Amino acid sequence: MARGWESKDVESQVEATEAPKQKPHSGPKTPEQLAREEQCKDLQLSRIRIVNDLAAATHPNHRKSLEAALAHLDKKIADLR
Repeated sequence: MARGWESKDVESQVEATEAPKQKPHSGPKTPEQLAREEQCKDLQLSRIRIVNDLAAATHPNHRKSLEAALAHLDKKIADLR
């Protein structure tokens, strides 16, 4: 599978999970809301990459580093919501 296709697949998965959360009659979003949503989306994509790297990691120190990064991303995502 080509790398570009994989990236587009991940992006479409993230968009699919975000789409149902939007309210149809919520009106226009403020610049702050748009920035927060963009930051959250970026963090979720980073989280997906870390999870994939963690699944392939074999060295204990590398796994420990990835687990710490994953915990940090989870905390930042939770703080944004």
